[in-house]
Amino acid sequence: MLLNSHNTTKNMRQFLSRLVSIAVFGSLAVPMALLAADWSIPVAGNAYRTERANGGRDIQRNGTIALADTDSQFSIFFHVNRPAELELTIVAQLKSSGDPQANATLLTTVDDKTFRTDIKNGNSTTCSIGQVMVQQPGYVRVDLKCDSVKSKSRLEISELKIASETEGLSLDFVKTNDGNMFYWGRRGPSVHLRYEVPRGKNIRYAYSEITVPPGSDPIGSYYMANGFSEGYFGIQVNSPNERRVLFSVWSPFRTDNPNEIPKDQRIVALAKGPGVHVGKFGNEGSGGQSYLVYPWEAGKTYRFLTKVLPNGDGSTTYTSWFGDKSADEWRLIASFQRPKTDTNLRGFHSFLESFSPSFGYIERGAQYGNVWVVDEEGNWHECVRARFSVDATGGGRHRLDFAGGADSNTFFLRNCGFIQQTGSPGETFTRSSSNAQKPDIAFEDLPALDSTTPIADGEK
Repeated sequence: MLLNSHNTTKNMRQFLSRLVSIAVFGSLAVPMALLAADWSIPVAGNAYRTERANGGRDIQRNGTIALADTDSQFSIFFHVNRPAELELTIVAQLKSSGDPQANATLLTTVDDKTFRTDIKNGNSTTCSIGQVMVQQPGYVRVDLKCDSVKSKSRLEISELKIASETEGLSLDFVKTNDGNMFYWGRRGPSVHLRYEVPRGKNIRYAYSEITVPPGSDPIGSYYMANGFSEGYFGIQVNSPNERRVLFSVWSPFRTDNPNEIPKDQRIVALAKGPGVHVGKFGNEGSGGQSYLVYPWEAGKTYRFLTKVLPNGDGSTTYTSWFGDKSADEWRLIASFQRPKTDTNLRGFHSFLESFSPSFGYIERGAQYGNVWVVDEEGNWHECVRARFSVDATGGGRHRLDFAGGADSNTFFLRNCGFIQQTGSPGETFTRSSSNAQKPDIAFEDLPALDSTTPIADGEK
């Protein structure tokens, strides 16, 4: 007899649903393997070289990680929503040009449990690692090293596979490369503080302070102090030997290629401080950029002042100063003119980001304190409330290691490092007043624009 296919499908769904229901409530012995879930974690978006012996690439062009010695280590991270027993397997291939019979021994460590897996030279294969019990929700770290590997051989790993029979278990990780998400996911989530400023006032200056705790300043960190609708100003860690103070203003012409900007919409550099480089930037919008190579230190407090002045001719001038608070110093960074713009300071905010995918596995953080604005009449207004947000990397649950809050009279931001904490975007934080530390700035004594180092033609 020919059965109606729609009804057959419907009946089969009901039967399977009943089996699952019975299995869960114990009325019928159904093998739990039927209820198991599994996940494939691509290393291209979720792995890092966490021990950097002999240098080498983090992620290969083919999207794998490669272990070619016994000193290097890679780590894969994923998030579980509850305690669970996990079955681990990997997709790997041993490539050896010197010995077709070569093999390698992979060491896989989760918490304090280590597994040994022998892998032979040949085609890509799925290798069983073993079972681990995760005791609490949060991030799980899987470390991979070679215990033995022959010369001219390398072990390439493309996926970590997870299976579990734990009811209700879900995993979060960077699942797809849509929108170049492997790159953004490995960088980690960016977090922001949007400050409340007095309504109905034309804001002329933004003032804030940043203190980066010791050990919270890995390579690839940008601590943005004074952000505004047309640009940003803060400090960053560029390499083991170089740190910068960075101030940039976007062009009103939207493009990632600065060479495409029409002449009448280019940012004009009016002045720069001694030692400051001025040029143009692209790839995240385009505009004018300035930076000072400066050895700022974790544990010290630095202060930032930005002035936004509409010129009355359809352009606006943006000027920023920076200084070590303990030294009571101010340095002019730069002054830019933005065409086709008639505005006061707006969109005052701070943020914290990782801009290096290789170091997105290391935690960073900062305290943002003593935040103020000055209106066009010279009145100071303290900013004690800020709204917390995260970028699409966090909002899309590609990464969940981000947090923010208020601690006494400062705000704070944390991100990356696969910290066991996830903030709540949209939450508003209130810090205590720091009125006793109200800035005392003689604006007329700030480094003047006409006393700065001349700007070379090639820098305009």
